[in-house]
Amino acid sequence: MSLKVLYVEDEPFLSHIVSDGLKSSGYTVQVVGDGNLVMDAYASFLPDICVLDIMLPSKDGYTLAKELKTVQPDLPVIFLSAKVLTEDVVKGFKSGGNDYLKKPFSMEELLVRMEALLHRFGRAAVTGPEIQNTIYHFGSCQLDTVQQKLKTSSGEYALSFKESALLEMMIIRKNDVLERQEALIKIWGDDNYYNTRSMDVFMTHIRKLLKDEPDMQIMNLRSIGYKLIC
Repeated sequence: MSLKVLYVEDEPFLSHIVSDGLKSSGYTVQVVGDGNLVMDAYASFLPDICVLDIMLPSKDGYTLAKELKTVQPDLPVIFLSAKVLTEDVVKGFKSGGNDYLKKPFSMEELLVRMEALLHRFGRAAVTGPEIQNTIYHFGSCQLDTVQQKLKTSSGEYALSFKESALLEMMIIRKNDVLERQEALIKIWGDDNYYNTRSMDVFMTHIRKLLKDEPDMQIMNLRSIGYKLIC
């Protein structure tokens, strides 16, 4: 049986992207968008972990964390928030949070932090066929997302965390379109101008590493996204 995540977020697009990422990693997810509905959702769903935004309609995340911890003291709680001042982070931990991830965040970092908390609180690790691969073969190349290494016909290269995540998304969608906005939200947590430029730099580097592969091409679909052909 997969572990259950109560995900509290009032921004529809972000909640859709993150919940899809959690489900594809083997979790069962219930999304709640209003603070007043959280405790009822908790009682009926009985989650193994709560991923909690701070700024919510009706009731803020700090208050909800206190209420959840009163009912279940050993429930792991991760705050996700754009509030980045030191006093906000401290307040999050004092209200019952066990971790605090600042927006924008990558899906991969959220998953790693969740797994660490679940292990710390004695929950079983997520297992089963839904867990994603860590080694991908495409054309004559290989990507290891754990070691963050790319093997091509001309050598082996170390990738940054975001480069590895971006190439992984393209491999999963090979010969199909990877939309820019989807990649930005999942890896960078936000599709603003600066993150878009950052992604362009990483994509240029990936193209350079794959340029000697004769049967491989990364197409740039202007204003839409990318397509890895192999």
